[in-house]
Amino acid sequence: MDTPPLAPIARRSLPDDLARRITQMIEVEGLEAGDRLPTISKLARRFRVGAPTLREALTKLETLGVVTIKHGSGVYVGQRPNSLFASNPALVGTPSKKTLIDLIEARILVEVEGASLAAHHATPDDLGQMEALLARAQANLNDGDVLNTTNMAFHAAVARASGNSVLRQVLEVLTQLFQAEQRMILNIHGSRQQDHDEHIGILEALRAGDAKLAAERMRAHLSGVRAVLLRWDEDARPLTP
Repeated sequence: MDTPPLAPIARRSLPDDLARRITQMIEVEGLEAGDRLPTISKLARRFRVGAPTLREALTKLETLGVVTIKHGSGVYVGQRPNSLFASNPALVGTPSKKTLIDLIEARILVEVEGASLAAHHATPDDLGQMEALLARAQANLNDGDVLNTTNMAFHAAVARASGNSVLRQVLEVLTQLFQAEQRMILNIHGSRQQDHDEHIGILEALRAGDAKLAAERMRAHLSGVRAVLLRWDEDARPLTP
């Protein structure tokens, strides 16, 4: 029996487009770091979107340092308002198997050390955010778009918790430039529940403050993805853009 083709990769989502529009608004209006943005309800009316979509876009921008969300206070322009990266123009169309493997290998170099540092530096707020993201991921295992965004937000949260700003920004660049590739990897990997369970294991190691275990679990998680990619036959199971 022939193996069916994998699902097409998603086009840029509404939250992605909205994030870019908010960034443009910040630039056009000359807002600076620390300036407060309009309320969620006002922004939702301005851009004619629902509050959940707006919050997802703002979460993306917070990951990139474009905005800072202070619960109970509001949304403020971050220290790096111009750091939203465009999709990689060199990778138009369907990326090759080698590109996907190269991406995972680069992430291994960055994220294993990040997990180790996060075990030492993660705050209760950091851990709480990771837990909330994993709860959202569990509730959306059948929604590839939401799951991919949430999974990458979890990895970004680990990088933030490392306390190393350069490491955090390197991961942000990788994930922002290779959004379509990350979505393809999720499709190829196949076992979303296993992927999720491994994320839970990483969080448990971080909660325990066990740097060695956190690094081991992050390495095993990403190396497992790499192994799946190595076995993937891109001719027999193609992904269409």
